[in-house]
Amino acid sequence: MVRPDRPGQERRMSMILIKNGRVVDPVTGTDQVLDVLLEGDRIKKVREELEDSGAQVLDAKGLVVAPGLMDAHVHFRDPGFTYKEDIETGARAAARGGFTTVVCMANTKPAADHPDILRYVQEKAEKTKIHVLQAAAVTKGLRGEELVDMKALADAGAPGFTDDGIPLVDEKLLLEAMKQAAALGLPISLHEEDPLLIKGAGVHQGAVSEKLGYGGAARAAEDVMVARDCMLALHTGARICIQHISSKNSVELVRLAKKMGADVHAEATPHHFTLTDEAVLKYGTNARMNPPVRTEEDRQAIIQGLKDEVIDMIVTDHAPHSREEKDRPLLEAPSGIIGLETSLGLGIRSLVEPGHLTLLELLKRMSRNPAEFYRIRPGSIQEGALADLVIFAEEELWTAGTFASKASNSPFTGWELPGKVYYTICGGQVVYCGLDA
Repeated sequence: MVRPDRPGQERRMSMILIKNGRVVDPVTGTDQVLDVLLEGDRIKKVREELEDSGAQVLDAKGLVVAPGLMDAHVHFRDPGFTYKEDIETGARAAARGGFTTVVCMANTKPAADHPDILRYVQEKAEKTKIHVLQAAAVTKGLRGEELVDMKALADAGAPGFTDDGIPLVDEKLLLEAMKQAAALGLPISLHEEDPLLIKGAGVHQGAVSEKLGYGGAARAAEDVMVARDCMLALHTGARICIQHISSKNSVELVRLAKKMGADVHAEATPHHFTLTDEAVLKYGTNARMNPPVRTEEDRQAIIQGLKDEVIDMIVTDHAPHSREEKDRPLLEAPSGIIGLETSLGLGIRSLVEPGHLTLLELLKRMSRNPAEFYRIRPGSIQEGALADLVIFAEEELWTAGTFASKASNSPFTGWELPGKVYYTICGGQVVYCGLDA
């Protein structure tokens, strides 16, 4: 095997031949050992036993070759909070985790509520080695009072709209937003937590919060807003996503809304299908997140929702914070954890190894479905497709802890996880090589 240039010294190679890899493609349903020839930024051939023809050869024997992953929910904190993360470091973390496409949330400073902010991100994104998309805000300044100019933002390239991090409490305003988004053919993603039903953010209201003397966030805070928004989507025809679903009841509400014909989708994070609220006792503020990780019953309901594809997407909600911020007391620390570099490993550990999903099904929820939600052509290992790929060892263990992100706020530090990423290739370029990682 010819070793590609080291990370940070990557170069565009005219031809790369990936030999002997197990091609797993959720678009075509393929799961077999094949060779894949890349030329420029495209896949030229996918066949058995291709000749190298002067191409640089990557021996993928024993490894999985899959479409590059897509994370439809990340926070790169740029502009405004670049001490936590920026577009360049966020993109590096994404590549290390096997992601070739990400969608950034709008809660920056200033908020992504104007075409100028989208252009700022787009210009910085062009300097990274992956595809970085910027969602637009629903309301000006994320204040929930006045809608943004949705058409202007759509024309500027916004793939969708979200005030993520802040729930949209005003039903009249949200109704109008859904109508406009539907007319534009773009989705709205929704953070579902009614602030009136939260006594203390970031921790599930239950036995653990009582033990800590912490108010906690009740399931009802999520459930009532999910029910409302599913019905609004049904009546407006809007395409919506219930973000980072955490409640067993919300899973069932989404299931019902889908049966009724609503264009409702849902996403789950690895921490919500891996951890319970007991994690707060062990990991402290690194297990504090909005919405919170809840009970084992909720965790199992999320897993069932992923099995049934009631929950369409697996996302990270990658939320970097500084060490100083996370070292504050539980009540004062910000919510959220980083997740791009551990997502694939946790998906295999929590979903594939126990038999809940096949690897093909996992990859569908981590690549094909997020792309289809945003009406982006999903990555696929077919001739003529864009050469966005991840190559990983499904069973090989690696230890989480040395992150490409600026931040390290993760409860999974020190965990041994499967799914070691060997290569991430975006547009025919090796953007991450993990041979020595």
